[in-house]
Amino acid sequence: MNWAKELFKVEKPIIGMLHLGALPGDPRYKYENSLDELVKLARKDLLALIEGGVDGVLISNEFSFPYQRKMDFITVAAMARIIGEIKSDISIPFGVDAISDGAATLELACAVDADFCRGTFSGVYVGDGGLYDNDFSKLLRRKTELHLDKLKMLYFINPESDRNLDTRSLSEIAKSTVFKAGADGLCVSANAAGEDVDDNLLKLVKESVPETLVLANTGCKPSTIKEKFKFADAAVVGTYFKEDGKLQDENGENVRVDSNRVKKLMDVVYQIRKDLE
Repeated sequence: MNWAKELFKVEKPIIGMLHLGALPGDPRYKYENSLDELVKLARKDLLALIEGGVDGVLISNEFSFPYQRKMDFITVAAMARIIGEIKSDISIPFGVDAISDGAATLELACAVDADFCRGTFSGVYVGDGGLYDNDFSKLLRRKTELHLDKLKMLYFINPESDRNLDTRSLSEIAKSTVFKAGADGLCVSANAAGEDVDDNLLKLVKESVPETLVLANTGCKPSTIKEKFKFADAAVVGTYFKEDGKLQDENGENVRVDSNRVKKLMDVVYQIRKDLE
């Protein structure tokens, strides 16, 4: 867990989500909007997150609905291009998440020299997209091949919107994931983006793997972050940081980050850190 303090330079780091809009090939992509426009919007959100004071940024293809188990080349290529063009503006640690495709996430992290990545790297899940069967034995061997020994991997252990087919308790899954996969962190989520993650789940996971970074992955806001941080070591915040706290507008379009909302949450976090001193 010490790696997080070394990377983010603070206790209880806040990782802000940078949601990319629909990419070429995605059903929601509008071809009158060029990749240049997506780069412009991504940079705007990035700067709003940094201005607001987040400790890290996690870049994902949030609007590539429906998500692919094996991502098209154009999707990961578009992500790499956008990240490459805004990278000079990234002044804090950053990570990537090529949603639902652990292999693509790993390759992307290598290509853009990310500090960390997040994904569903282990387990078997079922959801709207069918069956998700993850083989972390291949994934971790590929990580070795790519010499990504410094890359930190944050594992979903109860992914949003999907049901785990593993009949073991979440405590057993957490212990096994850390022991067998060497997970650098475990992300604990609610059923969907923006929904409040159960404090009892955070407590259960943290007590199961006390030496491993545990992240509150959904639903964090100024009114709840203090409770989350009683058990979580870090938090990933996306929906709350957006204008009006909405993931998307009435047309299904990506909503921009509001730096004032970022500052509001970070002010609460600064006080929490002060109280820890």
